[in-house]
Amino acid sequence: MRRKPWDLAFTAEPKEVAGLRRVVRLHLGLWGLHGIVDQAQLCVSELVSNVITHVGSGTPATLAVSMNGVRLRIEVRDPDTRALPTLLEANVDSEGGRGMALVDALAERWGVELGRDHKITWCELATGLASPGGHVEVPGVGRAEALLELWTDAQPPCRSGVGRAGRAVAEESVITVITDFLHWLRVHGCGVEEALDRAQTRYEAELGSR
Repeated sequence: MRRKPWDLAFTAEPKEVAGLRRVVRLHLGLWGLHGIVDQAQLCVSELVSNVITHVGSGTPATLAVSMNGVRLRIEVRDPDTRALPTLLEANVDSEGGRGMALVDALAERWGVELGRDHKITWCELATGLASPGGHVEVPGVGRAEALLELWTDAQPPCRSGVGRAGRAVAEESVITVITDFLHWLRVHGCGVEEALDRAQTRYEAELGSR
């Protein structure tokens, strides 16, 4: 799976945060990274809120999301090189410091890069990917991948009779295969409900033609 880097310019205002969160959810869904959507959205919220609080509401900024190896990298760029985010030991009575403490807890690592006229605050999240272009290893996906490779070489099944116990085992195996393919569809950004509807429609059409 190719996960192409993207960026989005925005104005750092509280009303923009919800829209940025939705964009992140959409892209991570297309990338098959459903398992880290919540963490990524929280990090985006905190990084953007940090700009609003410490640089100023209305500041022009940019959100960039990419893959750094098997980690998801989130960057927020703003034009102020003086207001640097710091990690404070926030407690229940603290009014500040909680944002970067949350990012520090969620991310594998984070930092700040300074340019001549801007800074980039970034963090990286673990994805569970085995390779940058792979998919998250969840139960069933690997088996579905193997079945897809074997499918083109498969021969029509033998029609030899089976007993009641054999049919029960075979039925459970078929259900397991269907479940695995639903996992495969989800991690590759496909609509599971739509796929089920299409499969049902095709099945009924084939029954009607026989």
